Amino acid sequence: MTYDPVSINHLIRHRRSVFPKQFAEGGHVDDAIVAEILENATWAPSHGKTEPWKFVVFTGEGLNAFARFQGELYKETSGEKFREATYRGLQENPLRASHLIAICLKRDPNQKFPELEEVAAVSCAVQNIYLSVAAYGLGGYWTTGGITYNEAAKPYFGLGDADRLMGFFYIGQVAVPSPAATRRPIAESVSWVRE
Repeated sequence: MTYDPVSINHLIRHRRSVFPKQFAEGGHVDDAIVAEILENATWAPSHGKTEPWKFVVFTGEGLNAFARFQGELYKETSGEKFREATYRGLQENPLRASHLIAICLKRDPNQKFPELEEVAAVSCAVQNIYLSVAAYGLGGYWTTGGITYNEAAKPYFGLGDADRLMGFFYIGQVAVPSPAATRRPIAESVSWVRE
């Protein structure tokens, strides 16, 4: 099977993060499209075919449940670092999305491979999500903010001690596109060895 490299190059180079504030209010994405996006995510590479990813999808009233959980966990565990604006944001941002996906790493029970390799595999799965979202003309954003690194959040997502919550991916209809981006010249990142 052959693919059009020009289209693939364009997709990769024009993928952008679209933040929840840029989503169309009330814009819903069909569950079947999100299921296809997640199917694409599962085709990421993983060493030893461990497929260490787990996705928990919130939509509809599930977004309200997640927003409440996230806000209350932050309130209970932030102590002196509590900020009212952060608390409000944790309760409001999920409601801007059509779907919110918890990005989770479930460690291989045998732990045959270093955790870093499983982190890389989940990250590849997220890149597949990003590219798929862009291909469908949707907006998407991967955040590691909020309760991502709060150990007390793990049971809510069915995660054990060795597992990791790696953030949240927001999906929505785009109201305000993200601007064009740039990258530093490739010569600054790549060296060639020819002899």
